[in-house]
Amino acid sequence: MSDVVVERFNGEAELAKKWDEFVASCDKATFFHLSGWLQINQQVMGHKGHYLYATQADKIVGVLPLVEQKSRLFGHALISTPFCVYGGVAADSIDVQRQLEDAAIELAHQLQVDYLELRNVQASEHPKLTEKCAHSYFAWPLAEDPDAILAGVKKKQRAVIRHSLKNELSFRVDKDTDTAYDIYSESVRNLGTPVFPKNYFEALQQVFPEQCNVLTVEHDGKPVSSVLNFYFRDQVLPYYGGGTPAARDLKSNDFMYYQLMCDARAKGFTHYDFGRSKDDSGAYKYKKHWGMEPVPLHYQFHLVKAPELPNLSPNNPKYQLFIKLWQKLPLWLSRTIGPFLSRYLG
Repeated sequence: MSDVVVERFNGEAELAKKWDEFVASCDKATFFHLSGWLQINQQVMGHKGHYLYATQADKIVGVLPLVEQKSRLFGHALISTPFCVYGGVAADSIDVQRQLEDAAIELAHQLQVDYLELRNVQASEHPKLTEKCAHSYFAWPLAEDPDAILAGVKKKQRAVIRHSLKNELSFRVDKDTDTAYDIYSESVRNLGTPVFPKNYFEALQQVFPEQCNVLTVEHDGKPVSSVLNFYFRDQVLPYYGGGTPAARDLKSNDFMYYQLMCDARAKGFTHYDFGRSKDDSGAYKYKKHWGMEPVPLHYQFHLVKAPELPNLSPNNPKYQLFIKLWQKLPLWLSRTIGPFLSRYLG
């Protein structure tokens, strides 16, 4: 058997095709392991990619997407992968996984970052990685039809969805990232969080044209909720969603996620990935109300220059004043200055 060789991927078209073919075939790979995220991070967010892959007998047997973020305010990190809920190594074997992790640790020291972060779904047993488990993800199989999907929702949340179905709401599924961005940016401003640049949403649609769409809910002809979604294998992943102030009374966010499940199931997708939430947060409790059980995410770190694990969570007390001030910003101003900060907060 030939030796495993770890190499660097820089976005070459032919290699990107082989990379994505491996991702599609590897059970441990996710949508966020696809090569298109290198383009997103480098061309939209301005970060340097350090994508590593392992070959054996000229065949890819493992990949590790890494991105370097460097900021005076938020520090210097090597992450797999920014703006993504899942990352780390996707490999055919534990041995290949270990070699890629060793390469990542060596690279982190070469770059003299503060820390290496691997957003693992399954914990690695590498002795030089320290786990910080503060997030969970939620997912479930989609039942056969809308009635069965609704029946599977917890009783109280099911009542909310039934209420929404009486509110004369309609929805459309298309490529309207402009509406998705407008609603999402207002939602995150209200939460006190800087928003991403608008061209980020546009780039996601362009880089993943067959795997990305938008579902928008309307009331009296006006958009009230919208969510940008990803599709991978048999899964639908609602990723960036939000609602206008009217959404709360209309229950349009609940309507939106239910209709997304129904639409995805009708198109042949059989699993719904509701994404990550910080443990015990409002979003975490909301997803539990649907009846999905939280599954811990094993984010693991290797410290290089940092004396302790980072804490960039909005729950960190030192960010509370900033959050309160941000919530008061005019929407146009939050959209203008937010992208200068959010590119380091993914």
